[in-house]
Amino acid sequence: MPKFVFGPVPSRRLGISLGVDLIPHKVCSYDCVYCECGATTKFTAERKEYVSLKQIEKELVSFFEKNPDPEYITLSGSGEPTLNLRFGEVIRFVRCNWPHIPVAVLTNGSLLSSLEVRKDLMEADLILPSLDAASQEVFFRINRPVKGINIEDCIQGLIDFRKEYRKEIWLETLILPGYNDSPDELDMMKNAFLRIKPDRIQINNLDRPGRVEGLQAASHDQLQRIKEYWNLNNTEIIAPAQQRKKIASYSSNIEETILGTIRRRPCTLEDLSTVLGIHVNEVNKYLAVLEERGTIRNIRQERGLFYAIAEPPLFS
Repeated sequence: MPKFVFGPVPSRRLGISLGVDLIPHKVCSYDCVYCECGATTKFTAERKEYVSLKQIEKELVSFFEKNPDPEYITLSGSGEPTLNLRFGEVIRFVRCNWPHIPVAVLTNGSLLSSLEVRKDLMEADLILPSLDAASQEVFFRINRPVKGINIEDCIQGLIDFRKEYRKEIWLETLILPGYNDSPDELDMMKNAFLRIKPDRIQINNLDRPGRVEGLQAASHDQLQRIKEYWNLNNTEIIAPAQQRKKIASYSSNIEETILGTIRRRPCTLEDLSTVLGIHVNEVNKYLAVLEERGTIRNIRQERGLFYAIAEPPLFS
């Protein structure tokens, strides 16, 4: 079973995407309240070779020997990929061996103030950073960064990167009611967008149960009102999870295995990853579809978040 290469994953933004996880679960510079991967277990801004470059290269070669090409190769995973000191070498390895497949990088943007990080990102074809706040107060409340990271440095890093990078930047912002949807915060975020000048601003929603209990997802109408409030031509709302069913890589066999497993007993995300032999990020994509459809439900218990078959309604 591959340890670092996973998928292809049915992605809402990138279609059929082969994931490359450059960080062990869960090494990150943030501990976001909404993170579907759970609590940050190694909270750091230190860059080093967290996983073996040689092993990643070996797994990529093995994948392409047996499988058709994905639409993207995406450096992402269950932590912040730019923390891996050698992520630029991964990009160059992909570009050298499969130059016809674009490379995307999903990043929280926390390290873009580093010239070395920005330099390593230059060879990627698409960068998808996130920005969920523009004030220090909301930044600390929603993203909970490691000590030493502040929001103005993150915004300035994005501004500097935009000036240097000539390819596409799709800036994602997740709207969380009660956290970053006040008029003052929305105004500050719009101002940051105008300074950064991304090619797209993609408004996202809470897709799965987050790190903190009781978080509420924004409705589509709420997201639409925020989009209209910002009144920026390059703003779009990311498609809902159910539309992943239309993506060719979505496997009904994996979906049925998930349902068959949790019919016997409720399971955590990690339990299902072990049973299926696939990465937690890949499992998450299927759980999102099943939850949106109402087929499964989540139950928070002492050991974590469990998934079970949804109880049928009393009256139909």
